Amino acid sequence: MFSKVLIANRGAIARRVVRACHELGISSVVVYSDADGEAPYLAEASETVHLPGNAAPDTYLNQDLLLQAIKNSGSDAVHPGYGFLSEHAGFAQAVVDAGVAFIGPDPKWLTAMGDKVAARETMQAQGFPVFAGSQAIADVSEALAEAERIGYPIMLKPSGGGGGMGMQRVDSAEQLENSFFQAQAIASQAFSNAAVYLEKFLSAPRHIEYQVLADNHGNAMHVYERDCSVQRRHQKLIEESPAPDIDPAVLSEVADQAVVACQALGYNNVGTLETMYDQSGSSGFLEMNTRIQVEHGVTEMVTGLDLVQTQIDLAAGGQLPTKPARNGVAIEARLYAEDPDTLLPSTGKLNRFVVPELHSVRVETGFTEGQVVSPYYDPLLAKVIAYADTRELAIGRLVVALKAIEVQGIRTNAPLLIRILGSEAFLSGNVDTELLLRI
Repeated sequence: MFSKVLIANRGAIARRVVRACHELGISSVVVYSDADGEAPYLAEASETVHLPGNAAPDTYLNQDLLLQAIKNSGSDAVHPGYGFLSEHAGFAQAVVDAGVAFIGPDPKWLTAMGDKVAARETMQAQGFPVFAGSQAIADVSEALAEAERIGYPIMLKPSGGGGGMGMQRVDSAEQLENSFFQAQAIASQAFSNAAVYLEKFLSAPRHIEYQVLADNHGNAMHVYERDCSVQRRHQKLIEESPAPDIDPAVLSEVADQAVVACQALGYNNVGTLETMYDQSGSSGFLEMNTRIQVEHGVTEMVTGLDLVQTQIDLAAGGQLPTKPARNGVAIEARLYAEDPDTLLPSTGKLNRFVVPELHSVRVETGFTEGQVVSPYYDPLLAKVIAYADTRELAIGRLVVALKAIEVQGIRTNAPLLIRILGSEAFLSGNVDTELLLRI
């Protein structure tokens, strides 16, 4: 096992990894920017390293500073969290080249799955289903020909990115001609990769993801699915497990296919295989995230498995854990520091931030009262996860928790989350990626 882990991240995930390290008896080192100087996990970690500045390129994306921090702190492993450099193959390889363990899969998998076109091809070659799509598109004429083959409407997507960023629905050839160069520019700016590709547009699909674990000894397993269909601007808002109103046998079959593919490929460490589930009941590969997910706590609540500790153990050469049973229902809501009407970020001082302790409710946050929510990073304020024996009770506990959390000084999307959770569609399990358009 490792002796000291540097956490190359911030916020809720940095605090979560600090806790996992503490429980494993491992020293933790957290890095922090000027804006995060009052974060509560700084006092909880074994050591801290200041990264001068605020903007992400100067701090949490500054590889030179991070590599120097790793060296100076004497860390023998790095946990990248999610976002920032967590799926940056160059950073992962630089960590490995420095003789330090990267807590994640081999850097080659960050490269292979980081290119969405290559990832589609890789999974399709392993027999995993995919929906109609294209190769990387070189020019408008090729895009028009591929769109005609696939059939409108289509989704125009960046090949080098994920998480819904830069995606555009295109309904006609005229729109595609107008959108193509704009999509390339967005992809280049967001992902330093201008390549784009096309996929068949699915109307009101479900977004289902499968949590996969794999060790360095050729073994792989899954720990069930999460439904991440409730989204805004292609970004997840609410996640739950089990997925409601889908035949468990269908989900189990796709999960098993994911395991077979990952084991055949030799994938190692945690990963999340994301799929779309259309109205006909067909599943198709979307992307694979080669890191811990924001919503990992949902799986932890229904299985009792600590995914972060497992991730660290697997990176240290450990074996897969015994597969746990899944019990009950867990639902997570992402509480953002944003205006609930415009969905624009809301920044300022947390004059009041009180998170009460409630039965079967877990709150993950990197903030504390008095801290400033800055404009420099993602506006996620907290992840609120409720667990119960039934979905109805889990929803009720989550609503109570969202109402009980006191926030003053900034606005949050709590009213939107509560409205979604109380809607007839959500309560009945009739969820899909277009739910917000119907309530």
